[in-house]
Amino acid sequence: MRADDIAEVTELLRAATRADGHDAMSDHQWLDLVQGGRAGFAGLVAWQPGHAHPVAYAQVSRGNDSWALDLVVDPHHRYELAEVGPELLRAALDVIASEGGGHVHWWVFEALPIHRELARHVGLHEGRLLHHLRRPLPTGLPFELPTRPFVVGQDEEAWLAVNNRAFHWHPEQGGWDIETLRAREREPWFDPSGFLLHEIDGRLAGFCWTKVHQEETGDLGEIYVIAVDPDFHGRGLGRDLTLAGLDSLASRGVRTGILYVDAENTAAIALYKSLGFHEHHTDRAFVGDIAPAR
Repeated sequence: MRADDIAEVTELLRAATRADGHDAMSDHQWLDLVQGGRAGFAGLVAWQPGHAHPVAYAQVSRGNDSWALDLVVDPHHRYELAEVGPELLRAALDVIASEGGGHVHWWVFEALPIHRELARHVGLHEGRLLHHLRRPLPTGLPFELPTRPFVVGQDEEAWLAVNNRAFHWHPEQGGWDIETLRAREREPWFDPSGFLLHEIDGRLAGFCWTKVHQEETGDLGEIYVIAVDPDFHGRGLGRDLTLAGLDSLASRGVRTGILYVDAENTAAIALYKSLGFHEHHTDRAFVGDIAPAR
């Protein structure tokens, strides 16, 4: 992706975000685009004669033992989704095949029948569901958990070790390296004061990393990543870490807390609902296994 490609695609993503009321791509994929991409990144831009802007964009990013696939169509060209979509998706899957193939996730915000049809056309099927939960802030719920802010240049190694142990199974959050973390640290939204660490006997036992989304209708505060080191499971740290993160967001003036949770993680869903979260919407992953190109 050249600089002018990135600029054109960025404007396309902004148009889609304005039209849909939510980010057109996740942070993981957005940073792969604007910061050059990790090994296994490719962007595919679709143009049509007579249009000075791209009409659609597809992206593949190699993650933790799988591939992430994104498709964004310009809001003014969505009536052509049934034509543009299959062509771009097939081209993206061809890139994955040429790189040795593998398991693919295509995440879709509130999937519609057209998305299911597109997935079927390219050999993908319905997979994971991801719930977007919200609750008003402050919570008014008590908690007792000492935390301290993340210190840039000091805490990276310990945090990466806990994150990768906790998310060894996760296609997007697992397998982070120092460059993945530093890419987040360079983002304008990064605020170490909202990146809370809890230590036990000098070891990092868990963390709650928050992110503030500045919206026209009011800021949203996200529990961006939260985890407990497997060695410290069973101590009830997840509840208090969540409340600590929400309290941090409320102290910065945020009045709505959000988080994402896998639909199969019934224990986490029960916890979050007990803390006053409710379902706002659900995203669907379409998945498949792509064979290597011959």
